[in-house]
Order: sequence, then structure tokens, then C-alpha cells
Amino acid sequence: MPFQPVQPEKLSSAVIRQIERLILRGVLRPGDRLPSERDLAERLAVSRPSLRDAIADLQERGLLTKRAGSGIFVAEVLGSAFSPALVQLFGNHPEAVHDFLSFRRDMEGLAAERAARHASNLDLQVIDRAFRRMETTKTRPDPQEEADLDAAFHMSVIEASHNVVMLHMMRAMYDLLRQGVMFNRARMFAQNTTREELLAQHRAINDALQSRDPRAARQASEAHLDFIADAYEAQRKTDRNAETARQRIEHDTAE
Repeated sequence: MPFQPVQPEKLSSAVIRQIERLILRGVLRPGDRLPSERDLAERLAVSRPSLRDAIADLQERGLLTKRAGSGIFVAEVLGSAFSPALVQLFGNHPEAVHDFLSFRRDMEGLAAERAARHASNLDLQVIDRAFRRMETTKTRPDPQEEADLDAAFHMSVIEASHNVVMLHMMRAMYDLLRQGVMFNRARMFAQNTTREELLAQHRAINDALQSRDPRAARQASEAHLDFIADAYEAQRKTDRNAETARQRIEHDTAE
């Protein structure tokens, strides 16, 4: 018979599995600080030596990192998703932005559709709260704050899709976006009319999700990314025209 004696599990192994699951599911995010050793041991109901063994194992495997004088943090495991050379290549070639936006359109459309089907009521509350925070920036717009809130809204939708592979892949995408590697969002969305359009698009995504309408959620998400792609192309055209005008002025001045 294919049965083996059941071996008692070490407490440190159970701790390792729990922390791994929290990282995998996106509950613990890169850069999050773990509670103090005493607090965490009490929460997990394990001895501090067992906890230390688990932390050491996770550190050795690159999931946790220790910062002198600060504590234990979830490692920036997404940093290895794109090599520095590839990130620089993305930033230097506009066609990469087109592919970046196309990829986001496909993935986020699917994520919105999945979220409408699989999100818990709490997931939907998180998404709605993220959108309401975006609304508050209308009276005091700040480009960096708007970009952060925009990213937080989209990540809340991706998290609500409950697909861990998509979650970690898209977090890597948004890391590039936050760094401004792909394009300058502040310049592209500087005008108030564009800001209002963007807010309306996010509202459509949120409304469809709150109604649990998979088709409408996907369509709203795809329409939003189409708008961003069009805005980026318009920005590139404006930049090209400005460069041409500058060259003409320089030429006329030199004569």
C-alpha cells in the first residue's frame, strides 16, 4: 500500500509556509516590514527560536531581507523581473511603450473580467475605496499623487482577480510605470480635460465591478488603456512637432 507514516511537522516549517502564502497571494508586499520578533512569535503562537529558524530560511531563499536597525522586510523580489539592461532598453525605445500598453490592455481587461466574477465583497470595497481616493484629487491635483492613486486602483483590481501569477507579473509592470521608465504620465495627462476623462474611465471600471458585470468591466478597462495609448501617441506627435519648430527657429536664427 502507498501509505507512509505521518511525520510531525516542525513549527518553523508551518511558519515558513504561512509567510510564503502571504507573499504569494500579495498580502505581504515587497518592502513591507514584518512585526517585531516578539510580536510575530505571539501572533503565530510559536517559540522565538522556531520563528528565527523560519526567518533564516526565508532570508536565505531571498524572500525576506534584514535591514540593520530597522527589522525584517519582504524582499523586493520583483526587482529581478526585468534586468537593468532591459529596463534601460525599454526606456530608450518608444515602440516598447506601445507593447507595454498593449500588454496592459490585454492583462488588465482579463483581470477586470475575473475580478467581476471572483472578487469578494471585501475586494470590491477596497477597489471602491481606491477609486474614491482618486476622486478627492480633483480639487488639489498633484501629478505624483495622482500617479500613485491610479496605480493603486489598478492593482486593487488585479489583486481582486485572484490569480497570483498575474498579480506578481503586473506588479513588475507597475514598478516600471512608477519609475517613469515607460512614459511621463504627468506630461501626458497635464490638462484638466484629460484628468476628467481619466476619472470617468476609472469610474466606469469601478461601476462595472461593483455591479459584478464581467463583460462591462473588461470593456471599460480596455477602453481606458486604448485612451492611454492614444494619449501617448498624441504626446509623441506634439514632441516631434515641437522639435521640428525648434530646429526651424535655430536654422532661421543662424542665417
